[in-house]
Amino acid sequence: MPMTDQPDLPRGETRHQGQTTSQVVVDFHEYKQAKNPPPVTFHRRELDQILRVYGRMVGEGEWRDYAIDHLRDRAVFSVFKRSGEVPLYRIEKNPKFAAKQGAYSVLNAHGTILKRGHELAQVLKVLDKVLKLVET
Repeated sequence: MPMTDQPDLPRGETRHQGQTTSQVVVDFHEYKQAKNPPPVTFHRRELDQILRVYGRMVGEGEWRDYAIDHLRDRAVFSVFKRSGEVPLYRIEKNPKFAAKQGAYSVLNAHGTILKRGHELAQVLKVLDKVLKLVET
């Protein structure tokens, strides 16, 4: 059997020449009621705000790496000093708290919530005030 970049088909089904997976029609109502809902993600404007702070901190030599996780209940942007370590900070978006304390939060390496709120820009300001150790 030749190797292709086409997805595997269930046993017994054949692919017709020229058929692509984009020709499959999915009922939107059925998709929304599926048992596996899509993961929570950051929107482009949210990522722009986060990456602006990240870029500034990389320029200052404070941060060096990041990771983005899209989970079922929340989206997490983790920042690292070194890639093999525990994240210094986690910026989380949890829609479950949107009507209460706010969907956005910044947590430190120990999991302590440094700031939570409804506006991402306000929550990210906590990272501007991080104190640095000054050696004398």
